Amino acid sequence: MQIKDSERLCFKLMTAEDSDLMYQLDQDREVMRFINGGNLTSRKEIDELYIPRMISYTNPAEGWGIWKVNLKQNDSFIGWILVRPMNFFSNDPELDNLELGWRFARDSWGKGYATEAAESIKQFLIEIGNISKLSAIAIEENVASTKIMLKLGMKYIKKDIHKDPIGDQEVVFYEILV
Repeated sequence: MQIKDSERLCFKLMTAEDSDLMYQLDQDREVMRFINGGNLTSRKEIDELYIPRMISYTNPAEGWGIWKVNLKQNDSFIGWILVRPMNFFSNDPELDNLELGWRFARDSWGKGYATEAAESIKQFLIEIGNISKLSAIAIEENVASTKIMLKLGMKYIKKDIHKDPIGDQEVVFYEILV
C-alpha cells in the first residue's frame, strides 16, 4: 500500500533501515518533551526496543506502521506518523480502532505539516475501510498535538492511564468515528 502524496509531503513506510532517522529525530529535547519529559533516546533503545516494536505492528496491507514524512520539494525527512491498533501491546488490541501518532523535527513545527500528514493518512485509512474509528493520545499539556486531533475531527473522550510495556502514562484520549 502507498499513501498518495499530499500538496507538500510524501510518505513511505519506515523500516529498520530508517533507524538513523528515528534516532536523529529523538535527539532534540523539545521534540521529546511531551513524549518522555525531554529525555533523549539512545541508539541502543532505537535498535533494541523501538525498531522491534515497529516491526511487530507493521502491516503494509492494513496501512499499519510508522510512515516517514518527507518534503516533496527536496525529499528531506521531517518526521513520522504512527498507525497501529489501539492497545496493540495489550491482550486485547482494537483492530478496528487505529491509533494515530506523530513526531516531527522542531524546524518543521508551526507550518501545518503534521496536520497535513495526519489528514492524508487518515483519509488513506478510511479508504481501506477496515476500521470503525481512529484515535490519538497525548499528554494533556501537549496543546499542539491536541489541536491536530481537533483539526482531524477528533473529539475528546477522556483523561486516563494509557498502558504500555515501556511505561504507563496519564494522557488524554481523542477519537473520531469513521
